[in-house]
Amino acid sequence: MTAPHLDDLSHNALLATLTENDRKRLLPHMMVFDLKNGTILQRAGDEVVDTWFPCASAMAAFCVGTGENGTAVEVALVGREGAIGGIVSNGRVPAYATAQVRFSGRFLRIKTAALEQAKLESIALRHWFARYSDCLLAQLFQTAACNATHTIAQRTAKWLLAAMARTDSSQFEMTQEQLAEMLGVGRTFVTRVVKRLRDDGTIATRRGVFVIRNEDLLRETSCSCTTTIENHFDTVLHGIYPVD
Repeated sequence: MTAPHLDDLSHNALLATLTENDRKRLLPHMMVFDLKNGTILQRAGDEVVDTWFPCASAMAAFCVGTGENGTAVEVALVGREGAIGGIVSNGRVPAYATAQVRFSGRFLRIKTAALEQAKLESIALRHWFARYSDCLLAQLFQTAACNATHTIAQRTAKWLLAAMARTDSSQFEMTQEQLAEMLGVGRTFVTRVVKRLRDDGTIATRRGVFVIRNEDLLRETSCSCTTTIENHFDTVLHGIYPVD
């Protein structure tokens, strides 16, 4: 845990697009953390006292419990384009979802109370985070529709594309069991999909690692949900969503 420099804020797109005055307004209240995969950022039911900004290739996910055997399903993936925590809550309200680090890396943290004070001081800051909230809500809506109508193969391809965009890398550490958990499906279903993607040259795998070999083929397998969300981000927060 260390204090950040102003340049550190540029590694998160949501912060990088703020005015220099607004970034300086937030800077004294921020700390830098290097977090490992699996770290819990917030738990469902707990008060949201922190807001986290993933930087560079770091990534986290919101997960919601199904009430059956403690199973939780991933409902939104957040990378350097966004934030986790008290963005528009206007207070320390209970978290509905658990947020967990998916890919290790650097995160910036600000206390919710300090963020709320900064938003009171800057209407531009308040409006910018409200716009991001709209984009995150759109992602949740699209995920619900995707889970209800698209195949496991389409959803797997969509998740891999989203991870590729946010990490800016064609290779990332993840097991098939973790992928199945994120998608909320059985391991055997994911194993069959991964085998098919591997056999046709779309991806390669080795122990605990996925490698995207052919992005075009992966996009052909995927549903259009990723593109839909990219377009919405580009309309509401122009240029903030990570794309090639």
